[in-house]
Amino acid sequence: MMIVVENEKRFVDLVQHNPINGIILDRLSHLRLPNSYLVAGCLFQTVWNVLSGNDPAQGINDYDVFYFDQSDTSWEAEDIAIQSGREAFRDLDVDVQIRNQARVHLWYQEKFGVGCEPLVSSEDGIDHFLNQSSCFGLRKMIGGNEVYAPFGYEDLFSMIVRPNRRRALPDVYYAKANRWKSVWPELRVIPWNGE
Repeated sequence: MMIVVENEKRFVDLVQHNPINGIILDRLSHLRLPNSYLVAGCLFQTVWNVLSGNDPAQGINDYDVFYFDQSDTSWEAEDIAIQSGREAFRDLDVDVQIRNQARVHLWYQEKFGVGCEPLVSSEDGIDHFLNQSSCFGLRKMIGGNEVYAPFGYEDLFSMIVRPNRRRALPDVYYAKANRWKSVWPELRVIPWNGE
């Protein structure tokens, strides 16, 4: 248990080397989005940057925020959240993408060519990222940070890209892994059907 706590503290410390992450986390609670997290690339790629000695924001294309609201799964309701975020983060000069995970099943097949069951939470959305080192969520709570890390930290700190086969999208996995490898050449990419 002590190792998990130490790894979580190390993760939060490394993520905060990118000041944009800290600003988004500070402002996210003001948006009042249910079950919201800062997720994915801006977290694990910041860690890779710090471990590689790069600028903490190098190679980060966007900053993703997940929330989960089943009460209204219309595009209009999600767009209200997106516009609120645009206003809250407009001075940051970065792309903050806010997505209601209760709506994913409504557009997923059109985007990726395979269907998906409705998600049940933001954590469920994080559980489905194609790379286990991507599966992180972070949010500020009263009393400190809360990290959601279903696969732990070992691959992340070892700079290993390992498939999470919950969705059968090996081509998307390889496209992402190839982009990441071009930015962080020290990454070790595990084949889709490997290890």
